[in-house]
Amino acid sequence: MSIVELRQYTLRPGAREALIDLFEREFVTGQQAVGIAVGTRFRDLDDPDRFVWLRAFPDMAHRRHALEAFYTGPVWREHRDAANATMVDSDDVLLLRGPGFTAPPGAREVLATVCHPADAAAFDAYAARHLGPDHALHRTEHTENDYPRLPVRTGADVRVWFGPAEPTPWPTRRLRLEPVKP
Repeated sequence: MSIVELRQYTLRPGAREALIDLFEREFVTGQQAVGIAVGTRFRDLDDPDRFVWLRAFPDMAHRRHALEAFYTGPVWREHRDAANATMVDSDDVLLLRGPGFTAPPGAREVLATVCHPADAAAFDAYAARHLGPDHALHRTEHTENDYPRLPVRTGADVRVWFGPAEPTPWPTRRLRLEPVKP
């Protein structure tokens, strides 16, 4: 299991394609060069001003070192102003532990479910009955964020899965996502 960030950015109206172009051209390889596994990038199908993406790390120490290398490195320094100019908010980040997720080739829509279970044991029983190998289940990583320059949401215990939507007895948010095709 990896440390996974589910990052959801709110963008300035009409700026999503500009960020996607910049991201695909500069930030994917720039992050990979410092050891960050960049997962699928998505357009939110229900919000034209939202960009969602994943990245993964083997553990928290690797995350801290890789983020330090990227955010103090030449790629970010050169392109951060252009990226930041597209964004209203980049702090909607869940720090998770799970298998990561890569959209299947040719996928046009991916569902992600963010669930807020009231009871972890009850959720585990639910997951055993309803979530199978076609779901990529992630759980909140409760380790303290050791790279505070990039905030993550705290104070909530969530479960996130990619794959078919399943009804739950807990509050959920469903994301309909279109993979970015470089």
